[in-house]
Amino acid sequence: MQQLIIPLSGAERAELDDLADATGTTPEEQAVAALREHLRRQRARVGDEAARLAQRHAELLKRLGA
Repeated sequence: MQQLIIPLSGAERAELDDLADATGTTPEEQAVAALREHLRRQRARVGDEAARLAQRHAELLKRLGA
């Protein structure tokens, strides 16, 4: 497993610690969960945009053989 160092303000760290405490998890678990959710959303957004562009330009892509 690789590590990533993320700078947080004091307020952000306190909020992360509070959330972890309230949910019975660690701050690291909360950060990983948030990152995974962000990546899932971005992957879906990019996929949706690619599908929209492919549909919009379907005729051109067909002519290009793509």
